[in-house]
Formats: sequence, C-alpha cells, structure tokens
Amino acid sequence: MSTTPTPRQIIKTLLPHLKVAAGYAHQIQPRIAVLPAKGTGDNFFSAALTDADLAIQNLVEVALLGSFPHMRFYGEEYESSSNTKYFRSIELGTHGDYLVTLDPIDGTQFYLDGHSNYQIILSILNTDDFEAVIAISPSENVYFYALRGEGAFKGTLDMDLEACTPLKIENSQSNILLGWNMSYLAPALKDKYQIIDIATAYSREIQIPNLNGIFNGDVTGAAIRSGKFIDGASLAFLAREAGCIVTTLDGSSLPPLHTCQNYSLPGLIVATSPLVHQHLVEAGQIVVN
Repeated sequence: MSTTPTPRQIIKTLLPHLKVAAGYAHQIQPRIAVLPAKGTGDNFFSAALTDADLAIQNLVEVALLGSFPHMRFYGEEYESSSNTKYFRSIELGTHGDYLVTLDPIDGTQFYLDGHSNYQIILSILNTDDFEAVIAISPSENVYFYALRGEGAFKGTLDMDLEACTPLKIENSQSNILLGWNMSYLAPALKDKYQIIDIATAYSREIQIPNLNGIFNGDVTGAAIRSGKFIDGASLAFLAREAGCIVTTLDGSSLPPLHTCQNYSLPGLIVATSPLVHQHLVEAGQIVVN
C-alpha cells in the first residue's frame, strides 16, 4: 500500500471538489427531486433522500478514488453507490489507516424544505478518534474545519484552508437542542433554557437550529441520542476542537471509535460551558433516579 496521506493533505485535496458539490447543492435546492425514502428510518429526518445525496456522494467518491485510491471510505449512501466496490474497505482500519466518511447532505429534510442550515460533512477517522472534519454550509457560504489537536477554523467558500480564522464560539443564546427521542430531558431544563425539541419544534415553514447552531451561537447546548460517525459525532468533534465540552449523556469521556457499533458513538452532550454541561448531565440523572 502506498504511503498514507496526512489528514490535512486529504482535506486540502478534497476541498475544491467539496466546494463544487456545495455549489451544486445550492443551485438545485429549489428544484430538487425527492427519491424513495431510505427504508424504515425511526424518524422522518433519517428517511429523507434526494438526488443531491447521491450525486454529491458520487462526486466525492470519484475525487477520492482519483486522488487516494487506497483510502478506506464509508459514505451514507454506500448501499446505493456503484463506487463502493472500488474502495479497499468501508470499515475502520488499524492506527494510521484512516477511514474517510461522508454525509453528502446532513439535514436532508431541512434541505428539502428550503432551509439553509444543511451541510456537507466529510470526516477522517482513526481507530480511536477523529483526525479531521470539514463541514460546509452551501446556502450560508461558510465552512468549518478542525484537525485533531489543532483547533477549529471558519472561512467563507472563497477561502482556502490557510485563510480561515479560528472558530470562536461566543454570545450563545439560551437554547438547548434536544435530538430525536430526547424529549424526556425537557422538564428538568425548561426553567433555565429555551428548549428546542426537534421532534416537536421542526417546521417546514420556519427554520429552527440544528446541531450546527452551536457554531454560530444559536444553541448553547445539545443532547442527541447517538453520535453517528458521519454527522453528529463529526460535528461534536468540531465543537470539541473549538473549546466546547463533549461527553456521553452521563458525563463520561467518549469511548474509542473502534469499540463502537454501527458507525456510531453513544448518546452525546455538547455544551458551550461547564455550567450548561452540568445542567444537561443533571437532567439525565433526574430522569434515571
């Protein structure tokens, strides 16, 4: 096997292709055609699928195979892709044998309903933890990226990596985001925060924050039932590199990735301050007790 490129080299090589994907997603959003749902998802978000999901994954696959043909790759739409068979593996490797993952449209239901806070998320995973994540918001002309131990950065889509500036999370509103099936935490939090319960607050007409609201101050804390490697866990890594507190729902440290099942970390808390983190952990303890 050829020498493995560094996470920075991978991100830098793929960034121009991701920008093309971003332009495509933004351009066709008003005209997007809906494909059949993704089987039996446990909520209407996980069931959504569009032409953009498949087209963007194919674009990134072609770029990755052309640039780093020996790379491991797991894309959300791997079952529908004709390129899956050309990658060496879709599984995590040993230390230093990276797995690239992709969520071609994170927030597909947001995308379908014309909202702007969908993303393209590409991540690089080692056996124990994330090495890098880049999250592009096409409709908002911004992207965020983080490299393990180097912090998180923000830039507009006309900037290269070196031109981006450190991501500073500040002036957060007192909104707590509860992911799907996390409504049970609301009673213990509602006296301190405005609760955005994704299961009941989502609207086709009015945009609500999702997990990436952590980055622009719309959300001060979040609890999600599981941290999928391709989206929730990736955004949590970005938040962690930007200085947020990220733990499991009971406040424990995150387990190594190779110990997880189904490409997913357990339930996660993402908090912009120790106090917000404390309140989220305590809310879960009240329910348990």
